[in-house]
Amino acid sequence: MTYLLEAQGIVKNYGHVEVLRGTDFHVEAGKVTSLIGDNGAGKSTLIKILSGVAPCQGGRILLNGGPMTFQSPLHARDCGIETVYQDLALAPDLGPAENAYMGRELLRPGLLGKLGVLDKKRMRQMAFETFTSLGTDVKDMDAPVAALSGGQRQSVAICRSVMWAKGLVFMDEPTAALGVRQTRRVLELITRVAERGVAVVLISHNMPEVLEVSDSIQVLRLGRRVAEFRRGDATVDDLVGAMTGSLEVSG
Repeated sequence: MTYLLEAQGIVKNYGHVEVLRGTDFHVEAGKVTSLIGDNGAGKSTLIKILSGVAPCQGGRILLNGGPMTFQSPLHARDCGIETVYQDLALAPDLGPAENAYMGRELLRPGLLGKLGVLDKKRMRQMAFETFTSLGTDVKDMDAPVAALSGGQRQSVAICRSVMWAKGLVFMDEPTAALGVRQTRRVLELITRVAERGVAVVLISHNMPEVLEVSDSIQVLRLGRRVAEFRRGDATVDDLVGAMTGSLEVSG
């Protein structure tokens, strides 16, 4: 099987500390893949390597079956990989549309574009269409993000990534610090993103949420993948057991 993104035997050390010790991981197109593990398991380091933030020291990465070395986060983005960080990385004084196009602004056609005049109308309309198609409750494309609820801000960050992702979105703890209703909306949004054909990698400590939305759950422990579960094959106890080592599962 050819995966959208695959990591084989990834090694990463920080000084004498072995963070990743031959880690394997794979992502299928249009599926939700959860990456779980206890603190220090190597999740964040693996995602940094797969999103171009950090280099690995061993192993290889395959993108659509071909070898790939991401030179930087911008290189990964050019390859269709976006990341929604836990701090969201939004500009609070700008609206959803301006955040969606930040660093990728559209210019007016003709002479005005050559003079650097932004096409705010087109950016607002295209952002609105994406937000609406994903079923979010963010309607005002100009309201400052700082005035939105936590769930709405998370929706802005996710929709921004989906607008630009050609293949994959990493989501780091997207429901952290959200209420029940806002969490529900974000989980529904994750499902809709996958239904559009964009793969989602979910990093989360919330096991019930992981079980609800994931097509595949891959478990890291002490820098290695120790288990993989498919939808319907695991319980919360199974996941916790694999994370802690009390349940031995071949991964």
